[in-house]
Amino acid sequence: MEIYEIKDKEQRKALNLWAKYGYNGSIIAGTGFGKSRCGILAIGRLLEENQRALVLVPTNQLQDQFAEEFKKWGYENVLDRVDILCYQSAHKLRDEHYNIVVCDEIHLGLSPIYRKFFEHNTYDKLLCMTATIPEEDEYKEYLLKLSPIRYMITLDQCVALKLVAPYEIICVPIDLNDEDKQAYKKANNKFVQAKYRIGGFNTFEDAKAILAKKIPGDAGAAKMFFDAIRERKQVVQHATSKIEKAKQLVNNHKDGKILVFSGSNDFTESMADALGGLYYHSKIGKRRRAEILERFLEESERVLCSTKALNQGFNVPDANIGIIAGLDSKSLPLIQRVGRLLRMKEGKSGTIYIIYVKDSQEEKWVKNATKPLTNVTWL
Repeated sequence: MEIYEIKDKEQRKALNLWAKYGYNGSIIAGTGFGKSRCGILAIGRLLEENQRALVLVPTNQLQDQFAEEFKKWGYENVLDRVDILCYQSAHKLRDEHYNIVVCDEIHLGLSPIYRKFFEHNTYDKLLCMTATIPEEDEYKEYLLKLSPIRYMITLDQCVALKLVAPYEIICVPIDLNDEDKQAYKKANNKFVQAKYRIGGFNTFEDAKAILAKKIPGDAGAAKMFFDAIRERKQVVQHATSKIEKAKQLVNNHKDGKILVFSGSNDFTESMADALGGLYYHSKIGKRRRAEILERFLEESERVLCSTKALNQGFNVPDANIGIIAGLDSKSLPLIQRVGRLLRMKEGKSGTIYIIYVKDSQEEKWVKNATKPLTNVTWL
């Protein structure tokens, strides 16, 4: 069975389950499954004359992409009855009614302010889509109440069904240079001191509660605690040694295109300069971002460095190497970044290097983020 036929069969299965339970529910599927096509099929086949549909997305880039996807799959005729909006503008809507609402990357639309869309507007059918269940308890509970899970498939299950290309994740440890070591030690000492002053075993939650004035406590220590966390993260995400290691990895792979993900826009630009590549992040204008992607996809540019702006909706069939030089402890951003490289192509596989500072908090983040994935090697 061809790849397209396998995907089509699995996508129909997901949509049939969604329909079976009253056209309200979530599809949780690993990146590369084809969730956007599920949303388009739902609207294209169910939207009747004189009805309206809404697609909610997190970025302007995905707005444009969804419009093209309707044309790609033969549903251009319904576009005049479909609004495609970003979450940050849709939450301002009041007293609107849509016959079908499709929420792409729903994990990014669950913050309290974005929930106002669901509170102040009505709809008949709701389809929510994301790669994994949100890890935050509050967001998970809200999603399950708003749109219960009707179909779920992990990234590794997608690989097993040959819906996406196979992959390998290699975790590469580095040491900090002397200057960065001193900065990390200073921040860590502040962290330990604040934790000692706050006391208790659940320090993170205690510190949040103290700052929110939900429980009594040392507000100065709580602020010091979170400042120290940010300072430690700043050191490891901007470690000079990461740039040197990324250079080695790029030089070891002479063929194909390479995606590099960093933890901040400044470091993304520094990484691009060091690797002789392009950089792409949310602070760049829309026209300039389009030019950068065109150069990377169609010209001889091999390396594209990004922060979070390419986590969703960007596919490079010719890219098979990824370098992640900054991430947090959550699995979803990692799975999204891995998924950028796994669009199925005959004979293709993806290799993703995660560069982390050993014996630091970042090592714990990487271990937590990679838990749902199986093909992980630690050097």
